Amino acid sequence: MKFEPRKLAGLLLFVAAAQFLMGMLFAEALYPGYSISGNYISDLGAFCNGVFPAAGVCVIYQPTSTIFNSSVFLLGLLLVIAAYVFWRPLRWRTFSLLVLLTGVGAMGVGVFPEIFPVAHEITSDIAFIFAGISAIWAYRLTKSPMSYLSVILGVVNLVAVVLFTANILFGLGVGGMERTIVYPVVLWAVGFGGYLMSSGTTTVPSSAQPAT
Repeated sequence: MKFEPRKLAGLLLFVAAAQFLMGMLFAEALYPGYSISGNYISDLGAFCNGVFPAAGVCVIYQPTSTIFNSSVFLLGLLLVIAAYVFWRPLRWRTFSLLVLLTGVGAMGVGVFPEIFPVAHEITSDIAFIFAGISAIWAYRLTKSPMSYLSVILGVVNLVAVVLFTANILFGLGVGGMERTIVYPVVLWAVGFGGYLMSSGTTTVPSSAQPAT
C-alpha cells in the first residue's frame, strides 16, 4: 500500500498520538495507587519525587514503566519519521524542524526517565515547548476551523507550561496541570493527523507551500 506524502504524515501523527494516549491509560491503570492529580505523568516511568530524592531512591513499577517508556519513545520516533516526510516530499521545512525537535524530546523522555533528572528535565521541556509551537505553526498549513483549533491548542499548551513552571496549579495538582500541557498537543496531533489524511493535494493553502 502506497500513501500520498500528506496522508502518510497524517497517519504517522495520528498513530503516534493515539498509541501514546492508550499507553498512558494502561500504565496509569497498572500503577498502584496512581493519582492523576498528585503524580507527575513521568512517574509512570520511574517515581523519584516526594520523599524519594532525599532518600536517594526511585521506585519503578512493572509493567507500568516498560509500557509508558516504550509508548513515549514510540511517540517520539514516529514524530521524527513524520518530520522527514514533512521535510522531503512536502518541503514544509520550518514545521519539519519543529516536529523533529518535539520527537527528539519525546524519545529522550522515554530513554531518560526520572532516574536521570537533568536529562529528563531537558528532554521533557523540549517536547512540551516545541509541541505547542508546532501546533501554532500548523495554522499556516491548514484551513478553518482546523487552523484556529491548532492555534488555540498550542497556546493552551504554552500558557500551561509557563504556569506549571511558576507552580501555579489552580488546585489541579502537579499531575493535573502537567496534563493541561500534554493533552492539548496530543489532541492536536490526532486532529491534525486526521486532517492531513483526509486532505486532497489542494487542501493546504498555497501560501504554505513549500518552505513553511
